[in-house]
Amino acid sequence: MAGLIPMTAGTVKVMGENVEPGNTAALARIGFAPDTPPVYEDLKVADFLRFIGRAYGIRGAEVEEKIDFWLDQLWLTEKRDSKIKALSRGMRQRLTVARTLLPDPTLILLDEPAAGLDPAGRVQFRKLLGSLRDQGRALIVSSHILADLHEYCTHIAIMEGGKLRQFGTVAQVVGGKEDNRCMYAVMLARPMPEAARILSEMHGLTRVEVHGREIAFEFEHEDAKAADLLAALLAKGLPIAKFTPVEHDLEQAYLRTGIKQVD
Repeated sequence: MAGLIPMTAGTVKVMGENVEPGNTAALARIGFAPDTPPVYEDLKVADFLRFIGRAYGIRGAEVEEKIDFWLDQLWLTEKRDSKIKALSRGMRQRLTVARTLLPDPTLILLDEPAAGLDPAGRVQFRKLLGSLRDQGRALIVSSHILADLHEYCTHIAIMEGGKLRQFGTVAQVVGGKEDNRCMYAVMLARPMPEAARILSEMHGLTRVEVHGREIAFEFEHEDAKAADLLAALLAKGLPIAKFTPVEHDLEQAYLRTGIKQVD
């Protein structure tokens, strides 16, 4: 999609232009930040961005203005005159994103953009991507940090072996609304050896797990039925201290697909 290698099948269009090697009208609209930051280590941060800007035909006061803006947006202003080889992994990642956004691309492709960022940096970065989304930019993000995606993505695609396993809006993928079920977390006041047997006899429970005082199972996500289930469990003698429905998130949605762990 970034136009770096020829396609073996299908087509991609950006603003009506075919994405293919040599078609600068399409490629100029695409920004791509790979997982491993491609940089010239002996250049200073500002010089690297100046080189990138000039490669896109941005010169003079305009390129300097853009450099100042994106260094500020990516929290790198203090590193403006530092050599890239002195930057940490997270700072290089931010510089790669600054380099990607410098020419104002229409389509932004990001591969693991939060890799190497500290927790505060991840929060700021999510806000930046949300701002770009709200400006009407198209962002396609590949990431295994699923909690971050929830905050700025509108649609989610779960892939395995190059094939789509699931696709839809965040609410559709996360919600599990198709069967109106969710996971419940239960904490017993004390361990109860017969808990697993009792739960196995309860109608409608699936994916039951018992670990000492901690119990988890899947059941209908409906307040009235949850209340009836809780009453039934108490009637069976389970000393329940906590009974909590667990809201779906992207990690649970991913696990529900049954995709095997990637080595």
